[in-house]
Amino acid sequence: MILSKVYSKFQASKGVFTDSRKIIDQGLFFALKGPHFDGNQYALKTLELGAIAAVVDDPKVAEKHPDCILVEDSLSCLQQLAQMHRRKLQTTIIGLTGSNGKTTSKELIYSVLSQKFKTHATQGNLNNHIGVPLTLLQIEPDCEIAIIEMGANHKGEIRELAAIAEPDLGYITNFGYAHIEGFGSLEGVVQGKSELYQDVQSRSGTIVINGDDAKQVALMENYPCLSYGTQPHNDIVLEYLTHTQKPIELRYQDTIYSSQLHGDYNGPNLGIAFALGVHFELNLSQIAQGILDYTPNNQRSEWKTVGENRVFLDAYNANPSSMRAALKSFASNHPNGIVVLGDMYELGDISEASHLEIAQQAIALGFKKIILVGSHFGQLKRKEASLHFCSDAAAVRHLWETEDWKNEVILIKGSRGMTLEKIIES
Repeated sequence: MILSKVYSKFQASKGVFTDSRKIIDQGLFFALKGPHFDGNQYALKTLELGAIAAVVDDPKVAEKHPDCILVEDSLSCLQQLAQMHRRKLQTTIIGLTGSNGKTTSKELIYSVLSQKFKTHATQGNLNNHIGVPLTLLQIEPDCEIAIIEMGANHKGEIRELAAIAEPDLGYITNFGYAHIEGFGSLEGVVQGKSELYQDVQSRSGTIVINGDDAKQVALMENYPCLSYGTQPHNDIVLEYLTHTQKPIELRYQDTIYSSQLHGDYNGPNLGIAFALGVHFELNLSQIAQGILDYTPNNQRSEWKTVGENRVFLDAYNANPSSMRAALKSFASNHPNGIVVLGDMYELGDISEASHLEIAQQAIALGFKKIILVGSHFGQLKRKEASLHFCSDAAAVRHLWETEDWKNEVILIKGSRGMTLEKIIES
């Protein structure tokens, strides 16, 4: 009964919000709680400033205003509301997760499918237990396809998110050494991410796999899947063409499709967008335009000109899998380049070994200069004293200015918390 009342308010509102500092006029406010905040404290303020109603779970707050809706738990109510809304939609939901490349794949898929359909996709990093419900509640009734990105750092999370979103189609980018601290091991990552496939299977939905990924092929050998990749056994056979001075391209049936992405590790990201274009029956010119239209941004695989230097900025996130791929790709195109590598977070017991492995890989690849940034890499000084170590982005910036780098090609990659983009900020 209460959920129906909340849904009625949602339908009458101009959207849902959870941050009292970003009030939506005539929006529906959900008072969420965290370790250091309680949204109930701001519910009355949001009503004063234009919210249509406030969903709260504090009885003392609820009794102070008639537009407060008291529920047992505001977060649970938000998730239930999102699931109810999803079930009323006629929208095809694509669920997407994985260790690396989620956002790039999501944006490419959106760019392709929006050439034909009214399409919605997760904005920013709204991919967790709060972000997924908020994303679902942004979907308009006339939306035809929605791409829902799902992130997780321990087992069980993807299962919970998929239960809310109920995706019709599922895709996992890959299984890598990300969030090992929460998942416990690579096998834990596989189990956790595969919860998406299990959910889709339970409703006889469609699963698309990178057929070049042996783990995915083995995992789904007993379920009919749409596969894409470079091997001839795939349903959609592609070829990824990488170049030193220009973006990666994709070949399909003797036609080449151009992109604005660099790095051979982006091949499968282009591949899934192409495969879904085929699956949803776009014509090839629409797919080509969608792939070409996507411009990498937000510190993900961005080429920038900084002074007289070219910088490949990939500083939105990092883990051992993505770091290895980035180093290998950069070395193949710029073997005499400079690499600036920041700490990788949430690696738990494998942290020291992983940072050492990445440092040794960088050494083996023979770069002109290797700069390691952060306290985790800093622990390697006693083992790799020949390398350059910096405490943070500001220290790298100082080194750059001191040495007066010119005409260099530079890779910058690290975890989000390292904020390595500050190295090149004006």
